[in-house]
Amino acid sequence: MEDAVHEIVERRLRGRGWKPYITAYTGYGAPGWARVMGRVLLAPPRPIRRKREKIRGWRSFTTTPVSSALVRVELGGTVTEARTDRSGYLDVLVKGDLDPGWGCARLSTEGTDPIEAPIRVIDPSVKFGVISDIDDTVMVTTLPRPLLAAWNTFVLDEHARAAVPGMAVLYERLVHANPGTPVIYLSTGAWNVAPALTRFLSRHLYPAGPILLTDWGPTPDRWFRSGQEHKRKSLHRLAEEFPDVKWLLIGDDGQHDQEIYSEFAREHPDNVAAVAIRRLSPAQAVLAGAIPGPSETAEVVPSGGKTWFSAPDGAGLWSLLRDTDLVTKKD
Repeated sequence: MEDAVHEIVERRLRGRGWKPYITAYTGYGAPGWARVMGRVLLAPPRPIRRKREKIRGWRSFTTTPVSSALVRVELGGTVTEARTDRSGYLDVLVKGDLDPGWGCARLSTEGTDPIEAPIRVIDPSVKFGVISDIDDTVMVTTLPRPLLAAWNTFVLDEHARAAVPGMAVLYERLVHANPGTPVIYLSTGAWNVAPALTRFLSRHLYPAGPILLTDWGPTPDRWFRSGQEHKRKSLHRLAEEFPDVKWLLIGDDGQHDQEIYSEFAREHPDNVAAVAIRRLSPAQAVLAGAIPGPSETAEVVPSGGKTWFSAPDGAGLWSLLRDTDLVTKKD
């Protein structure tokens, strides 16, 4: 049903002169390969308007995807062609040599000018990285309350979204203490909000990094994709792609981060350095559908051979992490 609707809408919009354009997402990789992500959508044939001072979240979801679009990906002098999926998304592994650090891939499709997709190239010598949840970990979201989440996502101006106190400073200190550390943001949110999330992270001085989201649309066997399954698969994939990296997993206790991280730590103990959980306040826990914790003091909880750090904000987590091997290098 969804495919049929997309086909009808796309055909009519193309008849009115709408043209495809590419939205590029931040990818990641290592010397010799990269995971390149983006989406092909339709845009009306009109000049670009003056930038809006207020950007409502619902605008991100009023898009028309182009399925099976042929996209040309150029990475380090190597050209690869791939097609978008049924929802217009491109997610492909391509070969190409880029130096460690930040690089880019060039994406183009018929009738569009090439655009650049940022790529975080992880140095093979790097052995430590950060994987971070977004909702209620770096940004106040009050998920999974449906009405509040819908209001925050679709109605509020994106500049009204609040950052979790101290988390940006925590991440910056971790990156500074471990040069070359990649920071990957993993969320159950929809790809539609990736540009807004990128602007949010930049605006609040979080380290730049790939954002791994999901498509909220239906699949062949269910109405909506499973956000928890998306997180599990993404963690396992990162463990396979970077077998020598130990990740600090950062999340919150409002959803299922603790459960998912615990499972991953048991299955991939060599890929987990530690787990840091931002503990919600009693009021935040109620809004997020969780049971409020007994206190808001920082604590360290050993579990399954891994150390779990728990605190209500970034400052509390830093007070626990700053004297560990994750920050203090031993000679």
